[in-house]
Amino acid sequence: MSDIGSQVREILAFHLGIDGSQLSDDTRFQDLGADSLDVVEIVMSCEERFSVEIPNREATSLATVGDAMRCVEAQLAAVAAAQLAAEKFSAARPASRTRRLRAALTAK
Repeated sequence: MSDIGSQVREILAFHLGIDGSQLSDDTRFQDLGADSLDVVEIVMSCEERFSVEIPNREATSLATVGDAMRCVEAQLAAVAAAQLAAEKFSAARPASRTRRLRAALTAK
């Protein structure tokens, strides 16, 4: 089991007051007695733990433990891709005219 999976299971166990080792990927939140408020709290805890933002449209579609893990993994991948793109963009961007002028003036 991945570290993300174990952390998601830990969050579920905490909020639902159950043993996390009993959770499988296909365990449904409804079968665990989770209502919509529980799911909102679980999503908020996942967002805080993993420093991601889970869109409401995705949060409302979560039905199983596996759904929650895949959602968190997808959000983490999206954040990593955005950071990589930002780094590539800033590295590839030519120096601005002001910076080139300042560099030329301070070089003398």
